[in-house]
Amino acid sequence: MGENMLHEPAVKTEKDAASDWKAKLGIKLFWLYCVIYMGFVGIAVFATETMKIEVLAGTNLAIVYGMALIIFAIVLGLIYNHLCTKKEDEMNTKREAK
Repeated sequence: MGENMLHEPAVKTEKDAASDWKAKLGIKLFWLYCVIYMGFVGIAVFATETMKIEVLAGTNLAIVYGMALIIFAIVLGLIYNHLCTKKEDEMNTKREAK
């Protein structure tokens, strides 16, 4: 095999018309998560004893908040995927109508 051989993509792709919109949405969701995560870190650093409080079935705040952060990240990912798919479909419909 020579170095000059190029492998073309299996499917021709067009420019993603929704990429700017998706990037902005991703950044907004990222900052939303960061603010909530900063709350976790702030409590852990400045109110350490608060993390020991039992809040749910004998489980302390640190565990509940940490698990909630993981679940929240998954939910944000699902929301991002849903909104991006909806926007892509909307923009593709507009493009096909032209």
